[in-house]
Parts: sequence; structure tokens; C-alpha cells
Amino acid sequence: MAAARKFQVMSLTDAAAERVQELIENSDKNAVGLRVGIKKGGCAGMEYTMDMVSEAQSGDDVIEDKGAKLFIDPSAVLFLLGTEMDFEVTKFRSGFIFKNPNEVSACGCGESVSLQAADLANFAPGS
Repeated sequence: MAAARKFQVMSLTDAAAERVQELIENSDKNAVGLRVGIKKGGCAGMEYTMDMVSEAQSGDDVIEDKGAKLFIDPSAVLFLLGTEMDFEVTKFRSGFIFKNPNEVSACGCGESVSLQAADLANFAPGS
């Protein structure tokens, strides 16, 4: 039997949780949450992905935070540990922002990042 984790992979700010809820409510699918993952791409090597979810897939890490539900792609968990997801509206753009302690660098446009796997020792009890 696997030991239960005492921490979430990611957390959401109030603004991010509110935006996720709006997206789900306004979805033309039977969405229940938002799947967050990463893929290879962009000038820095990796990009965050987000898709509406109608049901969990095998292996998804499900996070419920501030009334919003995220499904974390299993291949992205080690790269997203400790990440805070925010939503920001500025004069020129609006979108989700990821404050990721595993980010090594980012491209100038902010769409692509270089990530390293999280050091699991930082999440061990008593650390």
C-alpha cells in the first residue's frame, strides 16, 4: 500500500481558482476540471499545457483547491511539485502564470520554460 502524501503537487491563488471555475462553468463540454501538464516545445524547451477534463485519466493526480479542480498529468508531476498557479489580467494580456520552483530559465516571451525535476527530499516529512 502506497503511503499517503501530505502535500498537493500544486496550489492555486484565489484568482486562478476563480478563473478555472469560470472556464468549467462556461465550457460546452461536460467539464469537471482542468488538466495541467507539460510538453516539449518553445525556445526554452518546455511549455505548460491546459485542457478541459470531463473525467480523470488513469494516474492523474487530482487537486481540489479553493473550489477548483485540477488534474495533473502523471508525466508532469515531478516538474510541477511546489508550483503555484495564478491568473493575471494586465493591460495587454490575461492568462495563467506558473510560479514554479523547478524552473531553471524562461524565454523572453514567457511562453516557454526550462524545468528540472523536483528534489523529493524537499518534500519529505520534517524538511
